[in-house]
Amino acid sequence: MRIIEKDVKHSKYHKVLRVSAVVCTMMLLFESGLVHDSTRKLSIGTHEYLANAVGATASIDPTELNSLTAELTAQKLALQQRETSLREREIEIGLLPGESANQKTTYTLAGVLFLLLILIVLNYTLDYLRLREMKRLQVLKTV
Repeated sequence: MRIIEKDVKHSKYHKVLRVSAVVCTMMLLFESGLVHDSTRKLSIGTHEYLANAVGATASIDPTELNSLTAELTAQKLALQQRETSLREREIEIGLLPGESANQKTTYTLAGVLFLLLILIVLNYTLDYLRLREMKRLQVLKTV
C-alpha cells in the first residue's frame, strides 16, 4: 500500500502540476511588479520589443499605386501613433481610465494560477478518495 502512495505522490503528473504552479506564480509576481517595480517595467519593455520584432518585409517594384498606398499607410501609422500618445497622456493625467497590457497579463496569469491550484486540490482529493477506497477493499478482502 505504501508503494502505491509513494507512486502517486511522485508521479510525473503531480510533478508537472507543482512545477506549473510555481512557474505561473513566479511569472505573476514578475509581471505584476509586486517584488520590484523594475520587473513590471522590464516586462512591458519585453512585450513591446516582441510586438515590434514580429513582422515580415517584402519588396516589390515601385508603381504609382504602390507609392500612394505607401504614403497612405505612413499617414495612418502617424495618426495611430498620435492617438496612442494622446491616449497615454489622458490616462496619465486621469482623464481616461485605462488598463495597460501588463494588467491584462497579470489577470490572465492569476486566472491560470487559480486553475492550476484547483487542479492540484482536485487531484489530491481524488487520490485520497481512491486510496481510502483501496484500503477499505483490502480490509474487506482480509475479513
